[in-house]
Amino acid sequence: MWLGPEEVLVANALWVTERANPFFVLQRRRGHGKGGGLTGLLVGTLDVVLDSSARVAPYRILHQTQDSQVYWTVACGSSRKEITKHWEWLENNLLQTLSIFDNEEDITTFVKGKIHGIIAEENKNLQPQGDEDPGKFKEAELKMRKQFGMPEGEKLVNYYSCSYWKGHVPRQGWLYLTVNHLCFYSFLLGKEVSLVVRWVDVTRLEKNATLLFPESIRVDTRDQELFFSMFLNITETFKLMEQLANLAMRQLLDSEGFLEDKALPRPPQPHKKISALKRDLDARAKNECYQATFRLPRDERLDGHTGCTLWTPFNKVHIPGQMFISSNYICFASKEEDACHLIIPLREVTIVEKADSSGVLPSPLSISTKSKMTFLFANLKDRDFLVQRISDFLQKMPSKQPGSSRAARKTSIADPAPEAKEKMKEESWNIHFFEFGRGMCMYRTARTRELVLKGIPESLRGELWLLFSGAWNEMVTHPGYYAELVEKSTGKYSLATEEIERDLHRSMPEHPAFQNELGIAALRRVLTAYAFRNPTIGYCQAMNIVTSVLLLYGSEEEAFWLLVALCERMLPDYYNTRVVGALVDQGIFEELTRDFLPQLSEKMQDLGVISSISLSWFLTLFLSVMPFESAVVIVDCFFYEGIKVILQVALAILDANMEQLLGCSDEGEAMTVLGRYLDNVVNKQSVSPPIPHLHALLTSGDKPPEEVDIFDLLKVSYEKFSSLRAEDIEQMRFKQRLKVIQSLEDTAKRSVVRAIPGDIGFSIEELEDLYMVFKAKHLASQYWGSSRPAAVRRDPSLPYLEQYRIDVNQFQELFASLTPWACGSHTPVLAGRMFRLLDENKDSLINFKEFVTGMSGMYHGDLTEKLKVLYKLHLPPALSPEEAESALEATHYFTEDSSSEASPLTSDLDLFLPWEAQEALQQDEREGARNEDVQEKREEKGTSPPDYRHYLRMWAKEKEVQKETIKDLPKMNQEQFIELCKTLYNMFSEDPMEQDLYHAIATVASLLLRIGEVGKRFSARPGRKPRDIAPEEDELPAPDLPQNPARELQPPAAGDPQAKAGGDTHPGKAPQESQVVGEGGGGEGQGSPSQPLSDDETKDDLSMSSYSVVSTGSLQCEDLADDTVLVGGEARSPVTTPHCGGTVDTDWSISFEQILASILTESVLVNFLEKKVDIGLKIKDQKKVERQFSTSSDHEQSAALG
Repeated sequence: MWLGPEEVLVANALWVTERANPFFVLQRRRGHGKGGGLTGLLVGTLDVVLDSSARVAPYRILHQTQDSQVYWTVACGSSRKEITKHWEWLENNLLQTLSIFDNEEDITTFVKGKIHGIIAEENKNLQPQGDEDPGKFKEAELKMRKQFGMPEGEKLVNYYSCSYWKGHVPRQGWLYLTVNHLCFYSFLLGKEVSLVVRWVDVTRLEKNATLLFPESIRVDTRDQELFFSMFLNITETFKLMEQLANLAMRQLLDSEGFLEDKALPRPPQPHKKISALKRDLDARAKNECYQATFRLPRDERLDGHTGCTLWTPFNKVHIPGQMFISSNYICFASKEEDACHLIIPLREVTIVEKADSSGVLPSPLSISTKSKMTFLFANLKDRDFLVQRISDFLQKMPSKQPGSSRAARKTSIADPAPEAKEKMKEESWNIHFFEFGRGMCMYRTARTRELVLKGIPESLRGELWLLFSGAWNEMVTHPGYYAELVEKSTGKYSLATEEIERDLHRSMPEHPAFQNELGIAALRRVLTAYAFRNPTIGYCQAMNIVTSVLLLYGSEEEAFWLLVALCERMLPDYYNTRVVGALVDQGIFEELTRDFLPQLSEKMQDLGVISSISLSWFLTLFLSVMPFESAVVIVDCFFYEGIKVILQVALAILDANMEQLLGCSDEGEAMTVLGRYLDNVVNKQSVSPPIPHLHALLTSGDKPPEEVDIFDLLKVSYEKFSSLRAEDIEQMRFKQRLKVIQSLEDTAKRSVVRAIPGDIGFSIEELEDLYMVFKAKHLASQYWGSSRPAAVRRDPSLPYLEQYRIDVNQFQELFASLTPWACGSHTPVLAGRMFRLLDENKDSLINFKEFVTGMSGMYHGDLTEKLKVLYKLHLPPALSPEEAESALEATHYFTEDSSSEASPLTSDLDLFLPWEAQEALQQDEREGARNEDVQEKREEKGTSPPDYRHYLRMWAKEKEVQKETIKDLPKMNQEQFIELCKTLYNMFSEDPMEQDLYHAIATVASLLLRIGEVGKRFSARPGRKPRDIAPEEDELPAPDLPQNPARELQPPAAGDPQAKAGGDTHPGKAPQESQVVGEGGGGEGQGSPSQPLSDDETKDDLSMSSYSVVSTGSLQCEDLADDTVLVGGEARSPVTTPHCGGTVDTDWSISFEQILASILTESVLVNFLEKKVDIGLKIKDQKKVERQFSTSSDHEQSAALG
């Protein structure tokens, strides 16, 4: 590539001059290519350690003048071909012009101007889209792609200098973090280390510090542990690695590949050393944190943040913190976690103005809202710019927005005379609203949390749930959305609606609100509307219980938006087919139990209790295991604090029952202890009548344990386990998510392997290895694009066997590396045919079972099965019409006059069909059919009706897979047969017995071509297409039969011993039959049509099923029965075989039995096809290729194979 001219120092020992002229020098990096010795090793090490650009471009061209000491780079190249092209251009276009100049400065100026012009023209043609990466980063990306063979679709995010610990020795090198891979390269004194790890294979990622590995990052996969240390900024590196691994896990979970978020804001002056992709990921991480902190909709994009102070009128102080601005919200978070949080929706803002600055209040900004609240921010660094951004966002707001006032509504719970405590709670909240504000713009402080922990009044519960969860924001900004969903989903039936109908009557059946159709109908509408909104989740068990509680404290629309907040933001991935989110938090719960209750943790693990209790506790937020009036208090705290409260309460419950749990001997006893404890958690402040809990109704009549007040339980949970922080939980979630998703992937692998039939031939270990190779190839299509979108390629809702599928290009790559039938350049053609054969549903994708079936046919079948696979690969649909046409050109090879070595097989082929054998076979078939009819009639005449066993047998017979026999295979025409011969010819290349195999296949092919000719004369009726021939998609008109010299097919001489053998086979018949056929043959020679044979006589006239071997000279045509195999005999006269000459001989055909019988006569072919090959070695080689990644992109490979 051309480079902007820069001064360089040439007087060093790192470059070797290869070409020179008066104005330019072409140099090669010392040590590159062959040789180099010790100097080359040192230079290579230096290039890696210093990250020299010479690793990517070991060739360069310098501009020089005779008297100047300054040299200028003008071009560099990664290969000799590339740099030579630039050198020749300079010689052809500049040398003659430069020789005219007298002044050397003018020469240099001219060269620099010319090179700048070329670069400008190239950049103009490139038309870069989006952000441009810095030049140094582009160079690093080129190094990464060249070193690891990555395609252009693989984007580098960042790269770091570090050490990889190989054993106890650190290897200094460079760590490249791409979207889909972690790569490391080191070259020290001739020792090279190259690593490639897919993020989807990472099972553990953590930052730790030990005596052996100080400040290191550990990366585990299923088969290796990697340690990296000596980072310049280990925290930044680890965060980026976490983010990339998280994206990979998300890809495994829902098949969504990484897509750059175009909606994220772009910095006005991008950092010179950071790639656009790294900026995008940093912005994405900040955005997710912003949404989680303030419970904002998932489509909200953070525009920026700045330090400031907020005047809090309730305590008359300025609180330092950060202001966050997005397109719809202004938010504030104090530096102290509980001091103050504030969310101001821009739809509520009426005035934004700059207040007067003073020494006490520098750069103040006042924001007023529709609810008559004013917020005063100060100490803003760039107040003018901030005001302009807020004004821009306000102008984009819709002119009419619904207000934030929520009409007071009565709760649907029966409301008796309010008790004193309920009144006190209501009064406390009213005072709080007066001091801190009401609605979305409320100041949220430690006082707010205290009031939530004391319990939310039932009259305010629905309103505060909407505010604390952020559901209110989504409901206000999407007016009419729920009603529209209900209308669209009404009358629509799906698997989700069936499951909803099944669970409707199980939703809090003890509550009066759901004992009539009114409450059940509302629950049905909410659940169905959500399933229609989010078909990925659809409906999951436990959603009905949670939604029924939400309906008790709000309208249908409010319950719907609370359910959206719950499923999509507060409990991510909880309610899907694999409840991944709940399993992740279950892992966190186990880890917290080890940290806080170590003496109980081991006991709980032995009993297996945690996995049993946590799912029901977490999925239903304790609503299914605790009395309703108590569980709803936990839900209050959950909407304010998030999952932290659920984990704290769970730990407090285990702590309260520690002594009893330590004394339990089995899981059932421990579950009983916990169940009885939870049944007796009461809410003495509840104003609604107590609803008996279902579990409590079913417990035995033993002495109940003491009652536990729910508020005491919450108080204990905060006192003992308040050290839990939301940031720590998110960190633990990432760690557990790796374990859970990889565990689910292992489960899927075992399920797929178990679904493979036992007769497939591969061992369990081989099947698992094949599955991992197959899965890796599927994932490559998601990394680097494909002709089909990822959603089509993998659907997580499908059975495990159908989730991973590959297309024809990927199959060709796997076939080439795993097949025992290597065919050189013909391999892609054979792979394409195999793919079409395996793709039964014609969706251009095959699953793992189909893939393994194809592999098994090549590896574990006997001779007949392997030959059957080869045979079917050369019939439609495997053989395309275009391929068949090309076979005509090869016909000459097999139909030329054979050499003297093959002369015994090119005899007159005096073949006769033994009529009595055929008649006997037909008689047997007729008797078999007659016996079946008699048996059926006997069953029909039976007096007693058939019992259940009869129907079971019929059902089993219908379900039984009908195994294909060789009789079921259609016949093969001449084009298809020639293609089969070409494939066998290619398979024999580079085999130790290559010459013997070539001779054997030529012999067999010549024999079979003549058998086909004989069959064409005696089995084809004029004007009728031969039966059982595989259909062709493009039928061509049948040409006239070739005219051969007239001759009669005479019987063998009486003295021929082979004739006697033939005569002994059917005494007294052969002479008569030969005479009949002889007359027919004479007629044919004179141009008259041969005498037509009956249908019975022509049926399978040349098929061979039992493989008796006789000589080709021993029988006349009529004597060739179903149990006959042809072998060579002495030639008496040459046979002229017709040449196809580019036309299709549609009357010519050959059967599978004839091909099999002929191949059995050649032991070298039999040995070749029966040879055992170990697939384990090929799988190991394939994995090694993937790990080294010396491969091109999916697109490039498919282009090369095509």
